[in-house]
This record gives sequence, structure tokens and C-alpha cells, in this order.
Amino acid sequence: MIFRNVFISIIIAAAMIISAFLIHEARPKVELSQPGPEYIRAIGKCATCHLQETSAIVHQFSMSKHASKNITCYDCHRAQNNQEEIDHKGFTIAKSLTALNCSQCHTTEYSQFLRSRHGAPAWAAVTGDEDFTEKQIDYAEKYHPGSVKRDANKLAIAEGPGVMEKGCMSCHSVGKPNTDGSIGNCTSCHARHSTSIALARQPETCGQCHMGPDHSQLEIYNESKHGVLYLLQKPWLNLNADPTTLSTKDMSVPTCATCHMSGLEGMNVTHNVTERLSWWLFAPISNKRPNYNLGQETMKNTCLKCHAKTHVEKFYKEAEDVVIATNNKVQYALDIVNLLRKEGLLTPEPFDEPIEFIAFDLWHYFGRTAKHGAFMGGADFVQWHGNYELLLKTTEIEELAETLRERANTEK
Repeated sequence: MIFRNVFISIIIAAAMIISAFLIHEARPKVELSQPGPEYIRAIGKCATCHLQETSAIVHQFSMSKHASKNITCYDCHRAQNNQEEIDHKGFTIAKSLTALNCSQCHTTEYSQFLRSRHGAPAWAAVTGDEDFTEKQIDYAEKYHPGSVKRDANKLAIAEGPGVMEKGCMSCHSVGKPNTDGSIGNCTSCHARHSTSIALARQPETCGQCHMGPDHSQLEIYNESKHGVLYLLQKPWLNLNADPTTLSTKDMSVPTCATCHMSGLEGMNVTHNVTERLSWWLFAPISNKRPNYNLGQETMKNTCLKCHAKTHVEKFYKEAEDVVIATNNKVQYALDIVNLLRKEGLLTPEPFDEPIEFIAFDLWHYFGRTAKHGAFMGGADFVQWHGNYELLLKTTEIEELAETLRERANTEK
């Protein structure tokens, strides 16, 4: 009798357990996806609502470095000085997050960023200086003369406001001035909730903006030996390595960040992406930067982590030879156009005559491409996408100039 009662009890208990599992399995997925201990520890109350509405950001955040350091949503979303506040589910938070929020903790990185061309010069390249305060202009001009105190981009204006907003400004907003007095948008490189070092180290992240005919860095990198090795060895790279202790064991193949920003084996970490550059390669006629010697030596020290000094010196000499030769070709073509304007055969306004577009393409696309290709190891971009096009466009400019003069003589 006792055995029978025990047996029945076991059967009933087993049935209840199985029923519980079946009922649990039948529950809606949204009920099963309630925050676990790691979410509560990292983001507390915010996860309860956002797992129902924008669940991806909760999962992204839970895997981030911020979450592992017990930084909460409110730590980043709380309003800073001069930021507009809104009431959100019982919390008072900033209406919009900017670089000011990030600078609470990342003060050094923000200061370095302000000195780079990713700062104010990026936004001014499209809109000019009208959105900046005098103080912001003066600060940026110390590091990049003429880059912020300038007029709005005439070509962008000609293309129209819709194109400017969805095209130009989508990339150049990395240096947008914010209403709270800060400049820039850190999430352009690090993403909003993943806050990922690995993401910022990937060449594809830089390639969101640094690609296309006017600055083909991503395409050049992919063609280069660096890019080919990165594609092969990416699974073995430690893209999440601490920047302050980064070694060649972590990153045996360089990405954009390795050369331009990283503290590889004791080098200084910097968010000033122009710190290690020696030439104004983006300009029609490239000149040496004011910090030419320091910038070049710093970059060469990065190269020496993998290459012999003789190889590095040879590489730089050949690259600079391309820059000088390209300068001469571009100058020759631009002189033809400038002379036509002096002769009254072109209007003072830019981008209203075919020869002006050809001249613009010549330096802005093909001149830049040749110079960047030389410094990044992209042979095809030095030649076919660069110097061949320079020769072709120069011939077109010469022919158009002759036609304009013949027409002017006929009309006299």
C-alpha cells in the first residue's frame, strides 16, 4: 500500500513537471525573452521595456565593454550641461546624445578628436563655417588652417539639399557641431550600443566614408598586400585587444586603425587620425603638413613593426616621387583652366561649364587616387585609376581650351 502511494506520487509529480515544461514551451517568445541576471546587472529597468520594443539594442549592449564594466544606460543617456532634457518612463534623460556624453569618461580621446580632420573640418568641408562659433573656428584653424573658415561647398550646393543631407552630410556629420557646444559623433565609428573597439578597427568601418572615386582608401586597402592578408587572417586577429597593450601578436596584419591610431607595442594611442600623416594628399596640389617630420617618423615607426628600415625608406621615397609628379600634372592642367578664366573665356562661377567638371575630376578623383594609392600600396590606383586618367583628362582639357579660343576668335 505504501509503495503504491509512493508510485502514484512520483507519477503525479512527473506529470506536473512535464506539464510545466510543455506550458512554458507554449508561452509567447516575448515572455520567454525577459531580462536575465546579466541584463539586470548591466542595464536594470531599461531592459524590461526595451526587450519588448527594441530588443536588438539590449543584446548589443549586453555584449559591449560598457556592460562588462557595469556602466548603465543612464550613465550615457543622462543629460549633460546645455543638453535638452526629456522625461522618459520616470527618467530625465538627454533628448539626443552627442560626443559630450562620451567625453564624460573619454576626455583624452575627445580632445584628440577635436584636433583631427574628423572634427570641425569634416563638417565645414560641406557647409562652411556658418554652424560654428568663433571659438570653435579659432581652435580648429590652429591645427588645420583654412579648413573651417571657408565658404560652403559650391558643388554640394549645386547638387541640392536632398543630396547634401543624405549624401555629403551622412559622412561629414562625424564633425558636426552640436547644440550643446560639442563637436562630432563618436558612434560613426563605434556604433551606438555595441560601443565596439573591434568595429572601429575593421577597415570596413572606415570604408563607410573612405571609399569611392574621390578617396578610394578602402578599395586601395583591399587591393594592397595588407588587405589581402587581413582577409586571410582575420579569424586569428584579436580585434578586441586593449589599445594600451596592443601587440603584433594581437594584430599581426594592420588595418586602418593600426597605422593611424593604435598604440602598437608602446606607441601612443590617438584619436587624431591626422597625427601620423606627412602630406596634404587630399589637396589639388599636395604640400607637406606642418608636422611633416614628426608625422612621417611616427608612421614609419609603425611600419617598422613588420618591415625592415630599408624597405620603409624605399617605400616612402617612391610614394613621395608619385606625389611630386602628380602635383606637376595637376598643376599643368589647372593652369590651362585658370588662363582661360583670365582671358575671359570662362565665367567666374564654378561648375557651369564642361571643362570645369573635367578639371575637378582630374584633381579631386584621379590626382587624389594616384597619391593615396602610392602611400597605401595600391599599384592599380597609382596607374590606371590615377595617372592614366590624369593623362586622358589633360588631353581633353587641352582640346576644349583650343576649341574655346577658336570660337572666341571666330566671334570677334
